[in-house]
Amino acid sequence: MTDFEPKSLRSYSQEDVQQILQLAIARQADDRDKEFSYELLLEIATELEISPDSLKLAERDWRSQQSEIQQRQAFDSYRLTRFRKRFGNYAIVNGCLILVDFIGGGVLSWSLYILLFWGMAVGLDIWNTFQAKGEEYEMAFQKWHRKHQIKQTINTVLNKWFKALQA
Repeated sequence: MTDFEPKSLRSYSQEDVQQILQLAIARQADDRDKEFSYELLLEIATELEISPDSLKLAERDWRSQQSEIQQRQAFDSYRLTRFRKRFGNYAIVNGCLILVDFIGGGVLSWSLYILLFWGMAVGLDIWNTFQAKGEEYEMAFQKWHRKHQIKQTINTVLNKWFKALQA
């Protein structure tokens, strides 16, 4: 399609329209931190003949997606922190064992076996921690998410209970 074609002959798929509008909005905004009001969003939707109800549903879905993205980021951060702690324990314990082995006989012997076997476990832990896709990741995320929700629910109930006792 060229710039010389009449406007009436141009047609775009829904995906093309989304991409073009996304690029246009990005170019319109001089500053990436520029925020658009809900009224402006509603005005844009009206111009595109999108009903307010559809806009509200889309906004709700978007908020849900953003919430899940934040939860997944928190889960990934939790896994990384947990891995760093376990790796630190591995390094400290094996460092001490190597030191004891070296001081005890002047050479490294039995501590290398412990280092090797525990190192294999750490290798598997690295694989599991940094693999962010697949069924195992999803199962671990769902388990963490349920545990996180239960903690939030318990905290909410306890806070309400303490506030009721103080009143």
